Amino acid sequence: MICWPFDRGTPDVGMGAGAALLAADAELHARLEDAGWAPTVQRVIAADPDTGEVARIFDLLRGLATDVRAARARGAFPLVLAGGCISAAATVAGAAGGDAADVGAVWLDAHADLDTPDDNLSGSMDVMALSLLTGGVWGAAHATIPGAVVVGEERVALLGVRDLAPYQRDRVQRSSAHVAPAAFDAEASAWAIAHLPRRRYLHVDLDVLDTSVGHANRHAAPGGPALDAVLAAIDDTFAGGEVIAAALTAYEPPSDRDGSILAAARTIATHIGLRAREQT
Repeated sequence: MICWPFDRGTPDVGMGAGAALLAADAELHARLEDAGWAPTVQRVIAADPDTGEVARIFDLLRGLATDVRAARARGAFPLVLAGGCISAAATVAGAAGGDAADVGAVWLDAHADLDTPDDNLSGSMDVMALSLLTGGVWGAAHATIPGAVVVGEERVALLGVRDLAPYQRDRVQRSSAHVAPAAFDAEASAWAIAHLPRRRYLHVDLDVLDTSVGHANRHAAPGGPALDAVLAAIDDTFAGGEVIAAALTAYEPPSDRDGSILAAARTIATHIGLRAREQT
């Protein structure tokens, strides 16, 4: 497990604190051991707090890419526990080995994360995470990530997306990604995933889960999939190819008042661990 415990580039606050909590969770470690792994935790080193937010975040992305590549080199499966979705570009860079020619991404998220600096109003870099991975934003800074690669939108399965401003909805409609929105069923997610190359990055923003399951963070939204649907999508991702890395992101403990998302995160991470063990 690689812990990227940052929210807006700051360690151990907000959703970054959630990543740290998951990385230290004894029950999660025990479950992964039962799945056949000897889990270890590598924590990405914090960046200089005196630098600007964008520079700080790309510093952290470079560190994450290096740690993911090292994990792959020693034969480990990189499971990244991250505060923010912006981590994805670094995870893929480290896992893909500089070659994205046959890499796709399965992106489970209530949000599209396809914003750009030109249309974004929130100031959040996380809502640009998929744009960064697919080469639509921050090109010069992206290129500084070791092994940086661009995954074309046509090689992305976007599952569970639903909480969108009008401009974001328009962007999804223009996208060449394979979309199974909202409370997708097994057939819809399997169709979207089937269009991807064999090597895949699996991205699970925990707010993909419907609010009937729980509230992963302050951005949780109704109308999403149940846990079983997310687990089925994970099965389809592994069944059709090789998963080179996976991530659980955006867990904000104060929003999870009854611990239901923590329980779901353990189940999701264990399911990924079981499937990753089968592919070794």
